Amino acid sequence: MNMTLDWIQHPCRSIDHQAAAAAQARQDQLTKPRGSLGRLEEMAIRLAGMQGTDAPTPDPVRILQFVSDHGVATEGVSCFPREVTLQMLHNIARGGAAVSVMAEAIDAVMEIFDLGIATDPGPVAGVRSERLGAGTGNIAREPAMTDDQLARALDIGRTAVERAVDEGARLLICGEMGIGNTTPATALACALLDLEPSILTGPGTGLDSQGVSRKAQVIAAALELHARSEHGPLELLRRLGGFDIAASTGAFIRAAQLGLPILVDGFIISSAALVATRINPGVRDWMLFSHGSAEPGHRHMMEALDADPYLHLRLRLGEATGGAALVPLLRMACVVHRKMATFDEAGVSEA
Repeated sequence: MNMTLDWIQHPCRSIDHQAAAAAQARQDQLTKPRGSLGRLEEMAIRLAGMQGTDAPTPDPVRILQFVSDHGVATEGVSCFPREVTLQMLHNIARGGAAVSVMAEAIDAVMEIFDLGIATDPGPVAGVRSERLGAGTGNIAREPAMTDDQLARALDIGRTAVERAVDEGARLLICGEMGIGNTTPATALACALLDLEPSILTGPGTGLDSQGVSRKAQVIAAALELHARSEHGPLELLRRLGGFDIAASTGAFIRAAQLGLPILVDGFIISSAALVATRINPGVRDWMLFSHGSAEPGHRHMMEALDADPYLHLRLRLGEATGGAALVPLLRMACVVHRKMATFDEAGVSEA
């Protein structure tokens, strides 16, 4: 593998356990029974440890939206044609997509990347052109990426995070859009978790049972071609992943190295989280998990990551929408942590 990837093995920043302990102590002194705000308390404590402060906050929020096509879409694994990826790029950039509206609602800065749509859109206002090719290879018949494409995709994620940190971001959310991308995400999860496609394959954009069966067969063919015991997570990512998954993987690794909290979105982005933690286990400490996807394979990825997502809203859109949906609750948790009175301040008797 290209030596320029040495950076992915660099150690991640350590969590400030003293700050987390101080946050826990403060929560225990607030005017409520201990633990009565449940996972809102957990959110504030986790962010305090990540940020090393007694005043944690998710703001400013940075969303990285990675858009790309997937060669495997030609195998009929989606309800929608590949042209929709290009159309959705324009929709996201114009502000008409769900994530665009949600990003505006939570006052997040969103960077949109064309990593390799099948048809080159040319310059698009509000979109960074970082094209790695006209989509990935068809994983049922060939590797998704070359070594160089993988290295570049990881580096795009890395530099995007460095830019976000330089601009003051305190929470990272990665999103993706690309017709067919639940197929490489599922293939990666199958390979990394050693599970059959029949267990993890779901409807994606809304396939019926026959479509899901066809998709599982395509994934089985990809695994037969690429999944070998000697292949580590990086090589599996190259063979089975996508530009969007690889860029998100690079972003997660760099975020953990720089101490930027990560809010993991749904099914596809969770496959990137799984790869990132297999490459560099320290990344896991920097992850919060936004929601449980309606895709059946997501539960297995969450178990492998020892993750308990905060929301269960039956979301299955992707695009970072699940991550964006959690941000108001994170803000609420942090405001309560900072502003709620202690027993001493309020003159209230403790239990």
